[in-house]
Amino acid sequence: MDKQKRNLSKQTLSIRIFTPVVTLLGHVDHGKTTLLDAIRKTNIASKEHGGITQSIGASKIEFVNEGKIRSITFIDTPGHEAFPKMRERGGMAADIGLLVVSSVDGVMPQTKESIHVLKSSKIPFIVVLTKSDLPEKNPEKVKGELMKEGIALEGYGGDVPIIEISAKTNTNIKELLSLILLVDELKSENKTRAAVKSFGDARQSSQGEFQAVVIDSKQDIRRGPLATIVIKNGTIRIRDEIVSEGISGRVKSLNDLNGRRLESVTIGEPVEVLGFEKAPAVGSIVKKKGAGVSHKESGKGYSVLQPVASNAKRQTIPATTALAQDDTHLLSVILCADTFGSLEAILNALPGQINVIHKKTGEITPADIILAKSTGALVIGFNTKLKPEILKLARTEKVLLKNYNLIYELIDEIKDVLEGRKLSMEEEILGIAKIVASFPYEKTKVMGVTITDGRMAKGDKVRLVRNDEILGETAVVSLRQGKNPISKAEKGNEAGIIVSPFLDFTIGDMLISHG
Repeated sequence: MDKQKRNLSKQTLSIRIFTPVVTLLGHVDHGKTTLLDAIRKTNIASKEHGGITQSIGASKIEFVNEGKIRSITFIDTPGHEAFPKMRERGGMAADIGLLVVSSVDGVMPQTKESIHVLKSSKIPFIVVLTKSDLPEKNPEKVKGELMKEGIALEGYGGDVPIIEISAKTNTNIKELLSLILLVDELKSENKTRAAVKSFGDARQSSQGEFQAVVIDSKQDIRRGPLATIVIKNGTIRIRDEIVSEGISGRVKSLNDLNGRRLESVTIGEPVEVLGFEKAPAVGSIVKKKGAGVSHKESGKGYSVLQPVASNAKRQTIPATTALAQDDTHLLSVILCADTFGSLEAILNALPGQINVIHKKTGEITPADIILAKSTGALVIGFNTKLKPEILKLARTEKVLLKNYNLIYELIDEIKDVLEGRKLSMEEEILGIAKIVASFPYEKTKVMGVTITDGRMAKGDKVRLVRNDEILGETAVVSLRQGKNPISKAEKGNEAGIIVSPFLDFTIGDMLISHG
């Protein structure tokens, strides 16, 4: 974008009447959330906390630009390495991308993924250098790294705009919003809107054929199937008959990001729709019935906006029959997430040795706990509500249940558990003994045991287990039969064992010797 393009007349800018849709892409620690919060503070229509990061997955802000009220819709796409699929969907659904890069840390692996998504989607984008208030910033170094990734920056012989901002000091936030409007206007003037071309026409109209993109969906336990959509063309109204890849419905309600009910919504607006027969796939296209759209319309021909995860098993979330662990699956989990978008991201990030025996959106139920008990699975929740009775049932049934609010924490902990499972499978079990008696001896207690498998030997590392729960690790320092010290006791024999460090045992506990 050269200086001549930047000097577009106010009259030309005023032609733009629709709300541009903007997606943010970048690394998890590079300031996307802080930037969105700073943008929220410019919103003249809503000042409540959380106006940007709210439940429907997108938000619209209004602000004054050159004396006129303008609006922009933002879609946030997660920046952690677990979310390449969600980043792709966000890039494809938007008109403009913001590539958020820390001016301190520079280009990271997830930044490179985001660059690939933006180039593939063919939408114009702006490079936003964050944390410009920090003394350790090095914007020139970061620009060099970006150019090595094939980004032709403005001022360096290219036309990709770049702006330094600080969300902390509010530096250049309003300038960024104005730049977004300018880039959108130039894109519209040149008729290069990739997302609109996917619908077969570079001209938008609120009276034209209705087209929208599903950016998230869920099965709400009280309200039923809900879908968050962004309007790309036309207008949607209460009682309209709609269809998304074979899933039909009639619009019962349209709610904005603040939960207010609307009668109609037009281009660029994010809205939560109630009325689908079941939750549509994230990334799918929504159209109105009629005008050549049948009930079984699949959306073919709109490949730019097709769901990234096209595997039906990841779009429809059926209750599956419990599967036994095999050589390729080291850990079984039951996964419950708040939305289909979150569920898709988690499924795409889980290691291949995880056996997801059941996956769904919504709250964790007693049936999930019972299924986990019968299959030896973990119950993993993401942004779900855990009722007291569910927590109590999990404790009673000895089912491991945990809820997460950050997906990368969920993935990291699952990987840790998986690694532990691998190590436990690799270690050699030398012997197993059951504790059948207890005898006081000097300042400690002797375990009276029966060797049920293998052998026990002096110096062995042993694990104390009670009801399948590991109580601790210790070592055998003394092994006797009667009063006679021995070095080893074989299967079927009885022996007295002293361990150090001492572990508080009870009759019925198991002692496992391992290599």
